[in-house]
Amino acid sequence: MTTPIQQNLESKNVEYAAAFTKGHLALPPAKKYLIVTCMDARIDPAAAYGIDLGDAHVIRNAGGNALDALRSIVISQQLLGTREIILIKHTGCGMLTFTNEEAHALTEQTIGEQVRDELAALGDFQAFPDLEEAVRRDIELLKSRALVLKDIPISGWVYEVETGKVRRVV
Repeated sequence: MTTPIQQNLESKNVEYAAAFTKGHLALPPAKKYLIVTCMDARIDPAAAYGIDLGDAHVIRNAGGNALDALRSIVISQQLLGTREIILIKHTGCGMLTFTNEEAHALTEQTIGEQVRDELAALGDFQAFPDLEEAVRRDIELLKSRALVLKDIPISGWVYEVETGKVRRVV
């Protein structure tokens, strides 16, 4: 069964591919940096953060979480040569709206008790009550990890979904 979302993907891709001229770009990011940001659908990283196709890696996950992004960061740095990290969280993030306990309880209530073991293995949903503190905490995590290159620029920012502006935190 093909859903309307899948149909949209196919038709929009036909339009995109018809005008596509960037197949020559190299695998490593041309500007040698990566961005960790949230998966929030209100954020268009390319437009909001000035990223042209081929410039940077963009790692997206719930909350723009550094720990969740660590595997991709290592691959980006070690195999593809990135040499700067920019972490960008945002206002109005869903991760500000619940606690780890609430997420576990809701998931178990919605899916059923059979997910209890998987939830335990998943562990912390890594929600956060303070946006700027979460940025600072993630930057410290990145700087403290042996897997992350030392002596490279690592900065932390907040994107304001209400205005489209970014502001530096760290």
